[in-house]
Amino acid sequence: MRYISTRGGIAPISFKDAVMMGLASDGGLLLPQSYPSVSSEELESWRNLGYTELAFEVISRYVGDIPENDLRNLIKRSYSTFSHPEVTPLVKKNGIYILELFHGVTLAFKDVALQFLGNLFEHILSERNQKLNIIGATSGDTGSAAIHGVRGKKGITIFILHPHGKTSAVQALQMTSVPDPNVHNIAVNGTFDDCQDIVKELFGDLDFKEKYSLGAVNSINWARVLAQVVYYFYAWLRATDEAVSPVSFSVPTGNFGDIFAGYVAKKMGLPIDKLLLATNENNILTRFINDSDYSLGKVVATVSPSMDIQIASNFERYLFHLFNNDSDRLKKAFTELKEYGRISCSTDEMARVRTDFCSSSVDQEATLQEIAEFYTETGYLLDPHTAVGVKAALDLLPDNSAKICLATAHPAKFSETVELALGFKAPVPASVTELYGRQTRCEIMDADIETVREFIVTHIG
Repeated sequence: MRYISTRGGIAPISFKDAVMMGLASDGGLLLPQSYPSVSSEELESWRNLGYTELAFEVISRYVGDIPENDLRNLIKRSYSTFSHPEVTPLVKKNGIYILELFHGVTLAFKDVALQFLGNLFEHILSERNQKLNIIGATSGDTGSAAIHGVRGKKGITIFILHPHGKTSAVQALQMTSVPDPNVHNIAVNGTFDDCQDIVKELFGDLDFKEKYSLGAVNSINWARVLAQVVYYFYAWLRATDEAVSPVSFSVPTGNFGDIFAGYVAKKMGLPIDKLLLATNENNILTRFINDSDYSLGKVVATVSPSMDIQIASNFERYLFHLFNNDSDRLKKAFTELKEYGRISCSTDEMARVRTDFCSSSVDQEATLQEIAEFYTETGYLLDPHTAVGVKAALDLLPDNSAKICLATAHPAKFSETVELALGFKAPVPASVTELYGRQTRCEIMDADIETVREFIVTHIG
């Protein structure tokens, strides 16, 4: 399996090189040259596999340069840190399946990918006798999951940018209370998009990237998307244990990586009926799918902060396929976005988009109402992002479809929002309680690339 860039400016590279490159050296995102196909017979043979065994079956099809035993051990080690034996259990409540992706160390779905990526980095760096300086941007969950994925790991230093005061209190504590000397937090006076722009610009400076051995943990890194593909297969197999019926997924969406993983699973042959992209008020992707309107707006702060994004970096991967893998067409689209703040698609292209996805936007009032109603009906607590997905699924997905909603975070990470909806805070796991009172470390700075660059150079590993 070889990997290419959406911008078409690099020769095909191996999986390990793709992991280490992160963002392609031509500024594009890396993708496999083709997607391996899974037959219905193979899919059925996976039905009784545990999560780690299934992860190997899916991931190994994209990895040609790591020996089988090494890859199995990497996967096993990555998911041994999860508190639930199924890793991503599926829970049925009132006819809705909740795919719980929050049983990792930071109680968010990002752990599924970043525990794996952290171990991958360490394996490759040890093999090559190299060092890596990771730079990432987060709207909340990626940062803490990335930090916990690489904290204390030999040869790795990590710098995480987050929007100051715009994450939940628990998200901030999970990042800033980690004492390991290889961990650095930068709180940017701005939005997540400001953080992401700085990271992209640093990676786009190829001399700087090469000189300081920069690596990416954001979902621009293909290995993150690949790890997330696994739980679509796992959930589909569990939801169809009794009888195979149409299965649809509702995905709370900010940066498009999680739902793109579902799109990849479908391209591999997983029989997904609908992929529902659920947004909050920051609904550029919903406007695109429903109204053919991909035009930039202002980021609105909401009770689901991990979705408070306008420019979803992983959307480029999907556009590349939408444009029939035409890099020139893709580059023209992003030139249009930069010059005019929008991307235009043809009528035929939009027809394809609506074949691939459906979408719904859920505002704060409806989110809080869904948390309250779902708890009243089932006794189950939803975090605000999951509530967006559940509300969208109930409104939009067909009755004859098994509805799987991705639960992206534990409700305790957003206790303030749960209290707004229900009048009481979500029960807090011990792993969160122990964060309070810890000493924190964080540098607050303006959204200025040179200030960030200087800090990184000064603190480089």
